[in-house]
Amino acid sequence: MDHFPIFLSLNKNRVVISGGGEAAKAKLRLLLKTSANIEVFAEQPDPEIIEWARTRQLRLAQMPLTADLIRGAALFYAANEDASKDHQVAALARSVGALVNIVDNLHDSQFITPAIVDRDPVIVAIGTEGTAPVLARAIKADIESRLPGTVGTLARLANSFRTKAQALPFGRKRREFWREFFFSVGPRALANGGEEKVKNGLADLLDRHQNSRQTSGHVAFVGAGPGDPELLTLKARKALDTADVVIYDRLVGAPILELARREAILINAGKEGFGASTCQKDINTMIVEHAASGAQVLRLKGGDATVFGRLDEEIEACDAAGISWHIVPGITAASASVAAIGQSMTRRGRNTSVRYLTGHDMRGFADHDWADLAKEDTVAAIYMGKKSARFIQGRLLMHGAQRSTPITIVENASRPDQRILAATLDTLPHVLEKSNVSGPALTLYGLAPRAAEAQLINQTLQEFA
Repeated sequence: MDHFPIFLSLNKNRVVISGGGEAAKAKLRLLLKTSANIEVFAEQPDPEIIEWARTRQLRLAQMPLTADLIRGAALFYAANEDASKDHQVAALARSVGALVNIVDNLHDSQFITPAIVDRDPVIVAIGTEGTAPVLARAIKADIESRLPGTVGTLARLANSFRTKAQALPFGRKRREFWREFFFSVGPRALANGGEEKVKNGLADLLDRHQNSRQTSGHVAFVGAGPGDPELLTLKARKALDTADVVIYDRLVGAPILELARREAILINAGKEGFGASTCQKDINTMIVEHAASGAQVLRLKGGDATVFGRLDEEIEACDAAGISWHIVPGITAASASVAAIGQSMTRRGRNTSVRYLTGHDMRGFADHDWADLAKEDTVAAIYMGKKSARFIQGRLLMHGAQRSTPITIVENASRPDQRILAATLDTLPHVLEKSNVSGPALTLYGLAPRAAEAQLINQTLQEFA
């Protein structure tokens, strides 16, 4: 992001425009909606600009521009539709400290003017950093069709009531009041009785919320999926929108955390095998303490919350404290990984079951029924298997597994930096070491990526030649 979006107060501030043609008029149509003091310098202004000056919507000066005439301006627009002249007046503006926009010259501009959806005081700004104005206009049209014209009126009335609403505690209780006003009470009152009815409705609503009982805290155990924000379920997205506190795992990436409310408290409760971790007891305590304070707590786990997520322990802590909870399942890392290689976990004639295994547990490397796993055509999804690869390989070979058994490692499944590594049981540790796998990885035992199947078969034939 090269341009940081802000809303600049133009109330009584000077905005200077150099130019009197179509480019200048396009900017003026937006600027005239503000409370800025607008000054236009144009030796041959368009008749519409002259009319705006006559009706005192702006001040027009039909004279050459100097630096002294620009001094003190908050914003300056070079809109002469002449590159040489725009360059000249922009230099004057920069010399006296004004922020400069040169129309149709993004490279030399210090700021840009976005496409705007105006429901004053509700303003939506859309920018593409000059790369796709057609797209910006399309987004603008879409938002305009979705945003009722009454939104601005409701926002204005809400603002006049904001001081009284501060009687409600900051946080969820106040949010619930405003949510009910904007999406229920307000629109209904405006449709049935106009602004006076809205004002009465606000007072009644405030009284009701002040006298209502404190809402109890609650915990949502949510699966964040494998990493791609687009793979979040609708329920997970809704939970992020309403959470007061988000306690998240190490595998939950920044793009998903960005979807949480800006006011939400974000707490990293990450764990790392054989490394620094937040102990489970402390996580349980955090969940309970925040929920007991009345907060809506989101316990956000990578993949699906029910798979290798210590979920039962956290639920038991909530039950012991009398805190309500619910589970929102997510797309598992295994599902995302097998989709990435174009395979199915099961296949008629090959396997009728799938194992979900962990490479290590609280005691170290995890033991399993190796003899059963070593059987031909076994398919397993192995979580946390990077550091235990040699251990897993040794146990399987010891119990009769074929060295040529196909294996796929999927690193960062579903994310932009996803990698797919083809191996066999024989080459598994070597492939992991050589490829320097550092991100979260899932090992698919018994499955080869479709693109690598022929290669793996040839390797097998060569081994037994």
